[in-house]
Amino acid sequence: MTSEVQALEANNTWVIVDLPKGKNTVGSKWIYKIKYLSNGEVERFKERLVAKGYSQQEGLDYHETFSPVAKMVTVRCTITLAASQGWNLYQMDVHNAFLQGDLEEEVYIEIPEGFRRQGEDKVCKLIKSLYGLKQASR
Repeated sequence: MTSEVQALEANNTWVIVDLPKGKNTVGSKWIYKIKYLSNGEVERFKERLVAKGYSQQEGLDYHETFSPVAKMVTVRCTITLAASQGWNLYQMDVHNAFLQGDLEEEVYIEIPEGFRRQGEDKVCKLIKSLYGLKQASR
């Protein structure tokens, strides 16, 4: 969990602030998963901090959830064009793609469980998107 929080901080995902009056926080929770190799051995234990986006209110915490996605017809046309022209095609995966998007709205989440200091009333103001937010796919 420490490495995940350090990665989020290195990505400038949030800043720690006092919660402004009239603003609500979105909760967060940890999701754990075990990744296995093809032979069944444990590759690694994975953790991810996820916002409880179901508590967001449209018009207040987010305005738009639309995200452009390529249709299969477009993918097939691109592959056909590349094959007919003799072009090379490459595939890539954007690691943590959801965490790269800048937020337009002011969204505050609670400091992740395990990292809160007792008696401290600070929150995280999100600068970049976090898994679970309604607008994360934008």
